[in-house]
Amino acid sequence: MRARFTTDEIASAALRIVDESGLAALSMRSLAAALGTGPMTMYNYVADKEGLEELVVAAVAAGIVVPEPSDDWAADVHATASAMWRGVRAHPAAIPLVLTRRMASATGFAIADALVGALGRAGLSDAGRLSAFHAVLGLVTGSAQAQLAGPFSGDAAETAARIGSAAGAQYPHIAALSEVATSVSVEDDFDGGLRMLIAGIAAAGSAVS
Repeated sequence: MRARFTTDEIASAALRIVDESGLAALSMRSLAAALGTGPMTMYNYVADKEGLEELVVAAVAAGIVVPEPSDDWAADVHATASAMWRGVRAHPAAIPLVLTRRMASATGFAIADALVGALGRAGLSDAGRLSAFHAVLGLVTGSAQAQLAGPFSGDAAETAARIGSAAGAQYPHIAALSEVATSVSVEDDFDGGLRMLIAGIAAAGSAVS
């Protein structure tokens, strides 16, 4: 007999709960209600709350459109990382799970595989490719977390102004940089950091070659 729900259906429903009501609202009971069934039924599909959270992360990743590869590895890294960043930012309430949960299956691995593949053409050593992958992934998730789920979340310019005000004369470098941040969009800020990181990866690859 065909299963009543697919894993993708359960993951999508769980992500909708997080998007609409936040992480605290996610439970076997709320998921069952969203799917129109009883809480105990969910245990036929998901072992526990941790497994449910992993499905949410997989759903976020699976919703990211993987860019078509080109013959330019740096452009591919840029396009792939940008797609990841936009995908994570589309689900701000799920960011804590993206940062802390590992996926238990290959669902949603396509975008990460594309990033690894692009970095594999950068001329890096195996260890260098691993470090580059973690560096890019860290920039993507860290940037999204800082902008959407951090203690100063909200409008970027207002956030920068609050940080600058809190820093004051005691921390002049932070205050000065916060002033710059009031006029730079989050998109341009992320893009600038990503391009710097890719340039560093390219230099590392050239050194190996």
